[in-house]
Amino acid sequence: MKKLVVGILFLLPCFTWAQVDLKAKLQTYVEQFNADDDEAVVNLIPNKESAIWLKDNIPLLDCPDSAIEEIYYFRWWSFRKHIKKTEEGTIVTEFITAVKHAGKYNSISCALGHHLYEGRWLRNNEFLKEYVDFWLYHADKGQTKPRFHQFSSWLPDALLAYYMVTGDKPYLLSRVDDLDKDYKVWEKERQLKNGLFWQHDVKDGMEESVSGGRREENMRPTINSYMYGNAKALATMAQLANRPEMKRTYDLKAEHLQALLLDSLWDTDAQFFKTRLHKGGLHPAREAIGFIPWYFHAVPDHANYAKAWSQVTDSAGFKAPWGLTTAERREPSFRTRGTGHSCEWDGAIWPFASSQTLRGMANLLVDYKKKGGLVPADFYEEVAQYAKSHVMYGKPYIGEYQDERTGDWLKGDDPRSKFYNHSTFADVIIQDLIGFKPMLGNQFSIKPLVPTGKWSYFALQQLSYKGKQIDIFWDETGDRYQQGKGLRVYVDGKCVAQSKKMKSLTVNLK
Repeated sequence: MKKLVVGILFLLPCFTWAQVDLKAKLQTYVEQFNADDDEAVVNLIPNKESAIWLKDNIPLLDCPDSAIEEIYYFRWWSFRKHIKKTEEGTIVTEFITAVKHAGKYNSISCALGHHLYEGRWLRNNEFLKEYVDFWLYHADKGQTKPRFHQFSSWLPDALLAYYMVTGDKPYLLSRVDDLDKDYKVWEKERQLKNGLFWQHDVKDGMEESVSGGRREENMRPTINSYMYGNAKALATMAQLANRPEMKRTYDLKAEHLQALLLDSLWDTDAQFFKTRLHKGGLHPAREAIGFIPWYFHAVPDHANYAKAWSQVTDSAGFKAPWGLTTAERREPSFRTRGTGHSCEWDGAIWPFASSQTLRGMANLLVDYKKKGGLVPADFYEEVAQYAKSHVMYGKPYIGEYQDERTGDWLKGDDPRSKFYNHSTFADVIIQDLIGFKPMLGNQFSIKPLVPTGKWSYFALQQLSYKGKQIDIFWDETGDRYQQGKGLRVYVDGKCVAQSKKMKSLTVNLK
């Protein structure tokens, strides 16, 4: 079993970019985060070692939006708190304190996909393979109930995303057979004769939604989108492994699930993906889970489907003062499912859902021609609001869920909610806002969603990608970084692409 080395140093070329010392900036943020923290729980990397670990491992961000920049570093600092060494490998926790519904070592599989998408950008991310193996081989041993399948999962999709950053093909292919077996277990446990998958709200990590409940066996856009994404990922893995029969099998599974999503979960009149009820029919309410199919590119590029996205700019839809709600605000049962303090998903803002919706929105804007009237400025506005929502008592904070009007964290200053690791943030900034797009081959592309004229500069430095160090700069005047005007991309210190305008670029690694 490989060990995670704290503060590991990498012998990469050292390049000093003029004017802005991002490691010094990170140091300042970390000192403040540490000063504000009582560090009630210490896992693998304590606060006193956090600055050097972060300097060695995270991509460094410089941008003119102070909230986005601060929360970018805060979320990496808090993610680090959840890296935990166990007797069965290194894992990433969801809650910083122990909770009753967790498995061994306070493990919970609900945010596994989020953890892999976020953690893949760390330079030393080998521990994520131990984390995956924990769920595949160890989590259920000695347990009285299943732990891996305690919650819905998009593990194959997320593991493929991890591979696209690291290029670790031997590990990916060594797990294909077990991922194939696990997909079949999901089919046995949750697939109906009509081909759709069902799930309890709570096992989607969404305890009480407007469309169901903890015991309802409904056909939800969540698990059906996850299984579509997993089938597509397994088809890609099979192709990489030169296993054509397996590829055909999963291509057909994905094609069938896509057809079912469109035929059975799309409400033509409401122009939205909805939950199909066990007792029959579609639930009338629109929920944020209806955006998840775009997370996995499961939706055809047609104008009628893209109309769903008009709801993110509608204050009667999902747009609220503090972010995007989990149910449309016009829904009669909005925020009526409980006390407002016990994990309801009936409208309040959940970062878990916010990060999924933002990825779906980014995919629509970058990969689709029909964009439903959305423009990059709409995406930026929601990302900026997502960053601003990370606050309690005037200090950076990430908790479970929020009042959409006041921004109050609905579980209050509950120790279990502090540093809640149930969503992504850095991944949204890197892949979507800055637009660094990993590719299967020896390439990557840059497709920024920063609106024209919004930022006069930004930098993303020491991003580790397939054994190379990538540095990206946007500088309208050329004065901030002293590298010239416009967009410039460096690989191991060598400028490999540039443009006077902020536009898409594709880079071939040599």
